[in-house]
Amino acid sequence: MSTKPKPISKFSIFTFFLFFLLIVVTHSSDVTVEAGSDEELNDLEQLLAVDDQLQEERPEQQSEAESVSKAQRIVLELNGDNTKRLIDGNQYVMVLGYAPWCARSAELMPRFAEAATGLKEMGNPVVMAKIDGERYSKVASEIEIKGFPTLLLFVNGKSIAYTGGFSSEDIVIWVQKKTGAPTLKLSTVDEASRFLNKHHTFIVGLFEKSEDSPEHDEFVKAATLDDEIQFVETSSSDVAKLLFPNLKTNNVFVGMVKSEAERYTAYDGPWQAEKILEFLNSNKFPLITRLTESNTVRVYASPVKLQVMVFSKTDDFETLALPLEDIAREFKSKLMFIYIDISNENLAMPFLTLFGIEDAKKTVVAAFNNNLNSKFLLESDPSASNIKEFCSGLAHGTVSPYYKSQPTPDNQSGSVVTVVGRTFDELVLNSHENVFLEVHTPWCLTCEAMSKQVEKLSKHFKGFENLVFARIDASANEHPKLKADDYPTILLYKTGEKDEPLKLSTKSSAKEMAVFINQELRSKDRSGKDEL
Repeated sequence: MSTKPKPISKFSIFTFFLFFLLIVVTHSSDVTVEAGSDEELNDLEQLLAVDDQLQEERPEQQSEAESVSKAQRIVLELNGDNTKRLIDGNQYVMVLGYAPWCARSAELMPRFAEAATGLKEMGNPVVMAKIDGERYSKVASEIEIKGFPTLLLFVNGKSIAYTGGFSSEDIVIWVQKKTGAPTLKLSTVDEASRFLNKHHTFIVGLFEKSEDSPEHDEFVKAATLDDEIQFVETSSSDVAKLLFPNLKTNNVFVGMVKSEAERYTAYDGPWQAEKILEFLNSNKFPLITRLTESNTVRVYASPVKLQVMVFSKTDDFETLALPLEDIAREFKSKLMFIYIDISNENLAMPFLTLFGIEDAKKTVVAAFNNNLNSKFLLESDPSASNIKEFCSGLAHGTVSPYYKSQPTPDNQSGSVVTVVGRTFDELVLNSHENVFLEVHTPWCLTCEAMSKQVEKLSKHFKGFENLVFARIDASANEHPKLKADDYPTILLYKTGEKDEPLKLSTKSSAKEMAVFINQELRSKDRSGKDEL
């Protein structure tokens, strides 16, 4: 989200504090109607009815631009005068709070308009509206719009935060479940055919003998608890077989349908809502999910927290796709597989930066454990056999986490030793000497001044027994035992006490640091040096 105040999405950070700076700016031209009195709303309905009649008379002549324009007119424009009246006067009102400068808002608005069209065609009573939260900041604040874009559903005047995805279909499903029936009932083959033209991922339930049954009740309960997937129910085995051709029964059945290699998956668990939801969460993603700007939140929220990411150019990925699907099938429910186009910098770069390989041009295979906040990297050739071995190690917990490291420096000259990730054990933790370590980053504004102080100290204490001055660039090097929360950080690793380094105040002068060093290490070397 672009924000002045605070993001719309609430998910924790680690790799995905990055979730996401990621959005490509799309600009849309909005033709909207400001919502005023009830009479004006009725006029709008009459105009839309004229559009519907014209479309029936010349459907082949309606251009895409006309369709978009019509969709946008369904979305009412709120202002300082009509917002409260509209929200209080309707049972259901879905509001998009946006700002003209917000790229995420520009991207979401056409999807919101498409969702408005879909909901209207379904006969949903919700009123879809939007408000320029920058222009009408007071009203936006009053209805709890605190960032952009924000989606809120008002039910009898009370707001419910939006928790769905950001495609038009996601919005339709979420709103429909909150304002109408949690399941969609299909009675005829024609209805099912029309449904299939618009939906590619859904759960279907067949209850031929009776909808008034414990199995049906649990199915509806599961549908109510889920906000993402369309649940479809039918009492017709013909309808069920059209939706799920692999159907093997004519009685009671639940199955998942997706538009990918593993298209049909039957549920064979107990008739309990929570078990149906577990089945849904384990199967709702494709074998390999292509990461996009609109599904990042759903991917991160997946119950499968060990996620394998393949960064590759489209042409290179095609050669890996089939063997990767077989690998994904083998580790289903244990690992989630995600493809990211490496040429899409907005998507790929935030992740690759975490491995220090921003300039990668060839295929990279990495993984994240979002429960443990740890990351992994396949450092061998990304062949199908190596990827399978890597995934097997991930599933069995035998792959070591990856930590960034610069190349090992020679350290032949200079009074301050350069430490990198791969030499941290040798030069700091396993060293028999006391180590005075400066932790810095290139972007730290005060690190340069601190580095000068450390250089001065290192020359002052030259010849001091068992004391080494060192520094490490924390932006390019990592180690699980490097304890630094801000920069610069100064740590003194004393011999025999390396697991508990002493942290010095970065506000200390060089003289104060010299006094501290003497106090801590004077038992090792009686020739203390306080004066600089």
